[in-house]
Parts: sequence; C-alpha cells; structure tokens
Amino acid sequence: MDLFNYKADFKGFAPLAERIRPRNLEEFIGQRHILAEGSLLCRAIREDKISSVILWGPPGTGKTTLARIVAQTTNSHFVAFSAVLSGVKEIREIIKEARNQRQLFQKHTILFVDEIHRFNKAQQDSFLPHIEDGLITLIGATTENPSFEVNPPLLSRCRVLVFNHLEPDDLRKILEGALEKPERGLGNFRVDMDHTALDYLSKSAQGDARIALNALETAVLITKPDSDGVRKINVKIAGEAMQKKSPLYDKGGEEHYNIISALHKSMRGSDPDASCYWLARMLEAGEDPLYIARRMVRFASEDIGNADPRALQITVSAMEAFRFIGLPEGKLALAQAAIYLACAPKSNAVYVAYSAAKEDADKTGSLPVPLPIRNAPTKLMKDLKYGRGYKYAHNFESGFVRQDYLPDKLRGKTYYNPKGYGFEKVIKERLEEWREKSKKD
Repeated sequence: MDLFNYKADFKGFAPLAERIRPRNLEEFIGQRHILAEGSLLCRAIREDKISSVILWGPPGTGKTTLARIVAQTTNSHFVAFSAVLSGVKEIREIIKEARNQRQLFQKHTILFVDEIHRFNKAQQDSFLPHIEDGLITLIGATTENPSFEVNPPLLSRCRVLVFNHLEPDDLRKILEGALEKPERGLGNFRVDMDHTALDYLSKSAQGDARIALNALETAVLITKPDSDGVRKINVKIAGEAMQKKSPLYDKGGEEHYNIISALHKSMRGSDPDASCYWLARMLEAGEDPLYIARRMVRFASEDIGNADPRALQITVSAMEAFRFIGLPEGKLALAQAAIYLACAPKSNAVYVAYSAAKEDADKTGSLPVPLPIRNAPTKLMKDLKYGRGYKYAHNFESGFVRQDYLPDKLRGKTYYNPKGYGFEKVIKERLEEWREKSKKD
C-alpha cells in the first residue's frame, strides 16, 4: 500500500494537517538541529544521496513529511508503506520490483517504512541483505526508542535522526501559514484569530503539529461567521477545540521508564516540587498507582533507609490508604508520601550494605554458621557443640556483648556504615560505641 498515493479529487476531504504538509525543504518548519540550511541531511536530500536512516521522534514532528519530501526530490524509485498494514509478503514484492527497477531502468529504490517498530525481528531482518548489497535505501519512522524496538544489526546499518517536539514558535508559524493558505489551508475562510488564542494552541499542543492543526481547523469550523462573514476566534473557542490532550506517556514504552526515573531522581535529589510534578504526570496519564507506590516503597529503603525509618512506614501506609479509598482521592496519599520522601534525609547505607553482603554470599557460597549461634533443639545437636558458648545479650550491661556472628572466613567484615545525619547519626554513634567496647573485651 502506497501511503503517498493521494488523488487530488480527495484532497479537499483530507484533514488540514494533511492538506498543508510541506512539499519541499523550504516549507519545512522545525527540527533545525538536523535540517538547518546547508546541513549534511539537507545536502544529501537535494543531491539525491540520502543513506539509510531511522527517523525517531514523537508524533506530529515531521517524520512522514520529511519522507514525502525525499519522495518528491529523489530520482530513485520510491516506495512507502506502513508496518501496521503490511508484512513479509509485501516486502518480497517490493524487493522483486526493486530488482526490476535496477535491471531495467538502472534505478535505485528508496523504501520508506512508517512505524517500523511494529515489525517483528524476522520482518526487520528481511531488509538486511538488501541494504547490505545496496538494492534499497531504508527510511524508517518510529515513535519508539530504536535501541529497544529496532534489531541491532539493522540499527547498525542506519543513521538515527532524532526529531524533537516542535517549539511553540514553530507551531505558531505553522498555524499562521495554515490560516493564510487559500487552496490547501483555511485562507478561504475569513478568520479573525486572537493572538492569545494562537499562543494557546501553540503551547497546548505539546509540540505536536497535527494536534495543533486539528484544533485550529475545529475552531474555525465550529465558529459561526458574524454579520460580516468573519469568524472571530478567542481563547475560549480555542480551548473548546483543543479539549484536553493527555501528556505523552506510553505505559509500556520508553517514556514510562523516563518518567518513573525522573520521579525517583527528583525524590533522591530532595526536590518535592519536581517529585509532585512527575507523580502527577504519571497518575493523570493513567499509570497504575500501585506500580508507583511499589517504586516508592523501594525508594524508602534504597535511598533513605535508617536515615528516617518512618519513611518506609509512611510509604507503606500511603499504599494501603490508596487501596482503601481508591481513585481519585487516593492520589493525595501517594502525593503525601512522595513529598515526604523528597524531604527526608537521604542515605543509601542499607542498599550498599545489602549489596556488599549479597556479593560475599554469592562469592563464598554456603559458609557454615558458627557453632555458638546455631540452633540446638536436640541432645545430639548439643553434643555436637551446637549453641555452646553463646552469650545471651540481655544478660550483659546495656544489652550488648561482643560475639562473632559472621562465618569464620568473613570475620571482621563491615557492611553497614550509617551516614552521620538523620536518625543514622544516632545509629552511627551507637555502633561506634559498641565497636569501641568490643576492642576492649
């Protein structure tokens, strides 16, 4: 299926975003980091020497548009199709046609694959030999991180071009252009659009030109002309047209991990404001609240530990509170926990201690438990000296007595080193006192 085969008869029925797509590099707005005048990519397109690339970025940032510009610029045989609608059968047909184009017309083939991340490993692998021998140049477009979604062998043969969210200024230029163009845009309508309404659409679209243009078209169409035939659009109308766009968030993809990482690092960095923001981003986008709660419980032990033992209690309580009252009220319990965690003193001493102990446990295997601290419930065990020489701590002053509890090979090892702040300051002083007393015993 050729995605670019649109007949003029149907052009008027296409959405505004489709009608005003840039037709050449001069009309393209945004992505200046890769498409600035004189850039390597611009020269490659104009000179018809583009190599295999993966276009990676959010929706509505110009990936398909750039592929269409390549299609209209190149002298090569250009084929475009969607990974959603096509499979290996279609790829075989394209490869067969590419061979014909090369043999009969000495033409190279450029293949554009939209949503290439939808192809499985076998489908992606089917491109490799044909890219390798120069039969095709591949242009793939994806909203997903190629590191995870594109096979390494294919990725190594392609240059990755990162498309960013469009800036509000870029979106405003696109919207203004759409209002001015009579044939392809909205220029045939008499529109008086408030500057604040344009600003609102430019900022509310979250860098997505398609969202901005759809909202603009809706605003124009739902606004009745006044007696002079003018459609006056203000911020209120723009807001109705835009409605609410959920923040970009893919619960199964890269953005999911980016935002949970942002929450974790904001709490670790003791920033309650950023912590609250990233928590809201996830909750309002539909993330499972209990997933967030589990991550915060982990955080309470990993990044706070005994610097504030209440952190774990409060976070578990917040999780239980959410289970008890549910949505939407339960969000506040999670927000309370996130803010508390951000404001608590930080210590990774528990995490470091366990990691070091685990490493020794893995490395040394099943070391025997020292005889004095073994359990001795039977006569045989007692005869084998299980439990012999054990010192019952409560029989000694302050409930402390020096005794070896680690296996012989690990005797004297120290795993837990509390920090000198928060409640761990008290623990640190107590341990130092006990260790000093041990030296004297």
